[in-house]
Amino acid sequence: MPAAPIRLVLVDDHAMVREALAALLDDSGLFEIVAQAGSRHAAVAAIKAQRPDVVVLDYSIPEGGGLAVLEDLQLQGLATQVLVLTVHELPHYAVQVLQAGASGFMVKSSPVEELIDALQRVRKGEVYVTPRLAGEVFRATFQSKKQGGGLSSLSAREFELLRALAGGLTLTEASDQLAISTSSASTYRSRMLKKLGLRSTGELIRFAVEQGVV
Repeated sequence: MPAAPIRLVLVDDHAMVREALAALLDDSGLFEIVAQAGSRHAAVAAIKAQRPDVVVLDYSIPEGGGLAVLEDLQLQGLATQVLVLTVHELPHYAVQVLQAGASGFMVKSSPVEELIDALQRVRKGEVYVTPRLAGEVFRATFQSKKQGGGLSSLSAREFELLRALAGGLTLTEASDQLAISTSSASTYRSRMLKKLGLRSTGELIRFAVEQGVV
């Protein structure tokens, strides 16, 4: 008797990307697309309603981003496997999503065959990282635990705020993008400065650029 298809929720803010991905995965005969969503709150609602086996989650989506979705799932006790897709190839992005509860991290430039393999592995409870980044992710995780500090010392919210500020947004604009209050954003900035041993937003931005965050 053939195995039941893996039930998926696809989350990406570009409808054409979702539809193309859905068509490719459906053609494999291994998956059933039970819902699609284009934003944080729509994603959480779809996951709550459908209880999928795996969520394919774009890192950069409206209303706070993929890390905010992972945070919501943890807070609401919605147990599901999550494979994060992103254009970002910096290993610290993978460290952040894995620490936030994701089961896999994959870059969008990877072939479809790798995505199918990754989804099957994640469904089985394995942790998956795009092979060409796996070594760097391991080193980044090991170094952060051994040495402390650096990008890996930042929480998911702090990391996202760093990205926003380094991308040229003001603190108020960054708080809007992350769907948090300005006072919370100010608190996160203060924590980052302390963790990284820096003194100003300007130094934070320079640090982010030097680390390849933007």
